[in-house]
Amino acid sequence: MTTSVAHRILLMHPMDPRGGKLGGIETHVRLILSRHPADFSILFVGVDEIGDCQLGEVRRIEVDGRAIDFLPVVHIDTSRINLASRKLTGSTTFRFALGALRFLPRLRKATRGAPISADLQRFEFAILPKLLGLKTIQMVHGEGSKDQKMDSLIKKLWFVHRTNETLALSLADQVLCVNPNIITRLEKILPRAARKAEVMTVSVDTRRFAPAPFDTADGVFRVVFAGRLDEFKDPPLMFRVFAGLRARLNGRFEFHYVGATDPGRYPEFEAIRDCTVLHGVQGADGVAAIVRRCHAGVLTSYFEGMPCYLLETLSVGRPFCAIRLPQYDPLVVKGVSGELVERTDPVDACLNGLVDAFARLRDDIFAGRMDPFRVHEQVEPYSVEAQMSWLFAHHRRLQAPERRADNVGVKAAGVGAGG
Repeated sequence: MTTSVAHRILLMHPMDPRGGKLGGIETHVRLILSRHPADFSILFVGVDEIGDCQLGEVRRIEVDGRAIDFLPVVHIDTSRINLASRKLTGSTTFRFALGALRFLPRLRKATRGAPISADLQRFEFAILPKLLGLKTIQMVHGEGSKDQKMDSLIKKLWFVHRTNETLALSLADQVLCVNPNIITRLEKILPRAARKAEVMTVSVDTRRFAPAPFDTADGVFRVVFAGRLDEFKDPPLMFRVFAGLRARLNGRFEFHYVGATDPGRYPEFEAIRDCTVLHGVQGADGVAAIVRRCHAGVLTSYFEGMPCYLLETLSVGRPFCAIRLPQYDPLVVKGVSGELVERTDPVDACLNGLVDAFARLRDDIFAGRMDPFRVHEQVEPYSVEAQMSWLFAHHRRLQAPERRADNVGVKAAGVGAGG
């Protein structure tokens, strides 16, 4: 398919832009699709969840009112897209990679025309743009290690993951990391990759996730979590905290969960099942509406990149109580937007610390001492408007490296983008 715009991006990710795959990476991808500048077009290589596409054929679709070119390379039903696979052959990532290789000639034809560069969120696909002769921006979203808790095949196939990571970062022309800890790690294990790496977090749509006043009329304190309840999120700790908080608040507590995971897979959930509202998979507007009805967010993860759920919840003006990770420090500020608690071993101390923190937060909210608009201010540097211009400036530079003025602009734009 031909295009008349000045720049084009090949964006590859195993999801359907029309579908229901959840996660921070998927949120980031959807923002690229819906908020790209007028001088860019997007060729998105992805998955057909609905079953109405001809594989390997480019079709025009709309994402949030913006037209993109969509080239699906594999059919994966909506009922399977959010599930972590236990077998390599059943993995969405593996099936997507095979499909992309199968349709490589179609990809080569579709990438002719305007200057084009590739944008990747996963290491596994790094070889594909290079087979097409394209320069690449590699986004690094995670910082877990093989010794930490995970649901996905990454833990079981850690050597394969590390090999893919090394190859992807070596092949990339630009590396963007969602928090500074990742660059610190790269400086130790892959110093050549670290030299071409910069920090750019995921972004938040502050217009869709606009700040809203708290509703405290019925006296029930509501905490929301959105995303997959993978092991590294430490759901057992989360649920034990909520059980303690419910007792502290004499039952005036609700947990609202947005996502596809069955929380009942964890025995600790039984203690709060009757005060939990399960919302299932929701689009961005649905998530925003649910967060507005709640009072606070929670994170108990062992590790994270930069959770979109954190940014979106803060953007609505809802504070957090969380197990501290360094990247949360600029966002979750005591007295302004919540409270962070250090993880302890054994876990009882931080469990009680989180119960206490939530109880204090509840009192501040219901007494009118917490300002949702001040909470929202914490995420303004992470807005789409603040960060996406930086990403597209990088693509302009890769597509026309002789334009030195763009290179200067990239550095200037990056100052307020989390780096």
